[in-house]
Amino acid sequence: MINSGGVVAGRDLRALFSSNDRGLDADEAFTNRQLQWQAVTDALTAHQQHTSGPDFDVEDLESGRRNVLVFHGVGGIGKSTLSRKIEAALAHAEHRPPQWGAPAWPAERLLPVRIDLARSAGADFEQIVLCLRLAVASLGRPMPAFDLVLRRYWEHNHPGEPLDEYVRRGGLLSRFTNAVALPQQIQSALADAAQALALPGTVGGALSQLTGSLVTALRERRQAVRALAGCSRLADLLEADPDLDTLSFAAHLLAWDLAQLPADKAVLPVILFDTWEDTGDRTHRDLERLLQRIVWLMPNALFIISGRNRLQWADPALGGQLDWTGPNAWPDLAAPAPAAAMAHRRGARQILIGDFSAQDCEDHLARRLSRGGQPLIGADLRAVITARSHGLPLALDLAVMRFLEIRRSGRRPEPDDFGDFPALIARTLADLTPDERHVLRSVSLLDAFSVPLATQAAGLAHEAAALRLSERPFIREIPTALWPFHLHQVVRSAIRHAADHTDDRWSEQDWRRAAERALAALGQEWSTGARRDRALLIGCLRQGLALAADFRLELDWLTEAAFTYVGDSVWEPLAPPERPGSAGGLVSASDALVELLSALTRRQHEHRSRTADRLTAVIDSGLLPQELHQMALYYRAKALRDIGQSTESRRGYQQVADGGGRLAPAARRGLAQAARLAGDFPTAFAAAQTLGWEGRHQRVLGDLWWVQGEPARAAAAYLAGRTEAEQHATSGEAAHNQALRALAVAFLDPGQADDELDLAQQLLAGLDLRATGINAAIGALIRDAGNPALGDRVRTLRTEIDIAGLTSSAPTLELALAFHQAVLDDQDGLAATIDRLREQTRGGDYTYYTDIASFMAGLPLPADHTPPRWLDGDQATRARWRALVTARRDLLHTGR
Repeated sequence: MINSGGVVAGRDLRALFSSNDRGLDADEAFTNRQLQWQAVTDALTAHQQHTSGPDFDVEDLESGRRNVLVFHGVGGIGKSTLSRKIEAALAHAEHRPPQWGAPAWPAERLLPVRIDLARSAGADFEQIVLCLRLAVASLGRPMPAFDLVLRRYWEHNHPGEPLDEYVRRGGLLSRFTNAVALPQQIQSALADAAQALALPGTVGGALSQLTGSLVTALRERRQAVRALAGCSRLADLLEADPDLDTLSFAAHLLAWDLAQLPADKAVLPVILFDTWEDTGDRTHRDLERLLQRIVWLMPNALFIISGRNRLQWADPALGGQLDWTGPNAWPDLAAPAPAAAMAHRRGARQILIGDFSAQDCEDHLARRLSRGGQPLIGADLRAVITARSHGLPLALDLAVMRFLEIRRSGRRPEPDDFGDFPALIARTLADLTPDERHVLRSVSLLDAFSVPLATQAAGLAHEAAALRLSERPFIREIPTALWPFHLHQVVRSAIRHAADHTDDRWSEQDWRRAAERALAALGQEWSTGARRDRALLIGCLRQGLALAADFRLELDWLTEAAFTYVGDSVWEPLAPPERPGSAGGLVSASDALVELLSALTRRQHEHRSRTADRLTAVIDSGLLPQELHQMALYYRAKALRDIGQSTESRRGYQQVADGGGRLAPAARRGLAQAARLAGDFPTAFAAAQTLGWEGRHQRVLGDLWWVQGEPARAAAAYLAGRTEAEQHATSGEAAHNQALRALAVAFLDPGQADDELDLAQQLLAGLDLRATGINAAIGALIRDAGNPALGDRVRTLRTEIDIAGLTSSAPTLELALAFHQAVLDDQDGLAATIDRLREQTRGGDYTYYTDIASFMAGLPLPADHTPPRWLDGDQATRARWRALVTARRDLLHTGR
């Protein structure tokens, strides 16, 4: 056994040497990673079963390889820590965390060796091969086939330099304790071969004699060298030029030698290659090619590779750059599952190392720094750091060092001290090409992106850089999303907001130009893309509004998109979250547009007086172009109508109608509805004939007909309105009409109303239409009129209407209650309801509801009462409403 990696959960020397406080305890905390350890034990078990099977042949050079396990993830996620811990846990059971179970393969039969490929470690391929051989030296036995080739290589490339002195000088090899044993084992292999061939010695010039004689003996299959005769490719390697290529192929000999060990001495090599990204890039794969040969040629060893990126060996396009490529060569590395699932899919061999959970972060920070056994970082501050780290271990590490730095200054660390870290930028950009860096900065402006969108945002002519970037571990993927890729939140925040000290950092103007490109790319995707649906509109608007507000850009396509958004009355949330460093307030047209659309969306969840106030602030800012200014005027008029300020509402509608813009038909509808609310039904009816689809004429007619006591005609008008809405693909308007149709039908036929209400709920599913939902609920009350147990539902609806500020809906609820009371002939209850209606309609709107309530119960009107202008007189209207009540009583009496 060897212990080449050291103890993982040891002292954090950086922290210790950052403070004069001798009472400070700084431990290199290691957190769980139990799922990754499970992947290791699963791979070990499967590998052992494969190599011990009767069909396994160490000299088989054609079968696909399943001897690789890959851990990949963004820089600072804890891959190296995990690699060190795995080596320590495999080498010594006492170093295995208690939550990690023991591997199924006995620990004494494992031969773990970890090799850090980082440039800072100074490893070259020659040293990597020596590391492997030094690890095997712990077995105390020569590896005769491999040692013969190694000795020939060494004497040719290091003439006069003893191998043991080279190993002792330091570097990657100095940590091995077998430096003395290796030359002795090599000498033993040479002596055994020389003895078998009856040669006089193995020093100096005798090596070439030994090599030639041995090759001849192997070619002639002489019985004298039967111990080596079974190694069919030894002669070829002894005859080849002793260069790095030959040394890489010699890994086959080491695998063969290990396979010849007696059963009681057999071991399973577990080779951990860490920092794989430093083996080269996607253009220069020379070192990667040599290392891949080792992996392929040692099928009896399990290789655990950790690095920033997935291994691409299963990609056939790499043929020519690497020796073995494609899914047949590497079946376990092919066809990756979505990145979001890779970390937890049992049996996966390329595993994305995920972020720490909140509990892991808390545990890490609590144990990392302590004094007298108590965490040095307080609980409140730990919670802040945990939240802002988004689980990235590097962010936690940087936060710890910043904590100590502030503590040294004598100041108490505060939450605001732990924002973005410039070091994250350098770590993220370290191994990216210039084009990839350019794309990365560009997409940091976006919440989500696709490869084409990233390419356009970066202003590049080709997608290659965006494609490469999408495979990086700090890019997260949700394949079913509108745009599948997004940056790790901490990485994105650092790139956007931390001080950038890299040589190719962007200026303010660079960022603005990138924002303009990104906004234009979103607009292009929305206006001309293959997918032009509501989801794309909302996605483009959300990202576009954020860009325009952050960089105070021209509105451009956002104006047209805003009108498309409001045209369907669906009201998905649009306002971007508050950005770090934003001053707040309305400064630019983009700020005003964000506030306008946010107010319209939030009116489904805020009191309508709040909506009116927000829209007034937008209007008073004067920042919006005229057509968007009219949008704010129109929806403020609607909000004022909802809270009962009819005069101000009509004034706003008239202003928009006079402006003649694209909302003028809707404003004329508002004026027609205002006439209806005031009881001037002939004027409203005449106006409805001129509104057309743009003014939603069928809905206006339906609203007129049902208050005349003609719900059948109203239901027909609403059905026509719903049909028109469906033809124009406006789901919000369709839901409006259907909810009102259900309300009208409920007066006539409770059975049919069930179906109509069910359809209304289906159309409302996924829409955020509070007033429409209340209309449907009122319709359900009318359907159930005559059922004594409606009181609680009425009270609940009153509360909801009051919270929403939908003053205009309150009289309709009371009218539904009046219908119920009239059916039951509840004179006392009806009198109280009529009193509430008089109070609610004191402002002039809906005063005719008191008339309708009296018509329902057959009650006379006060002598001084001024009736509304019914379409065909009050007597005919009275008769129709009374007939509806009588019909419901009859229905309840017959039980049908």
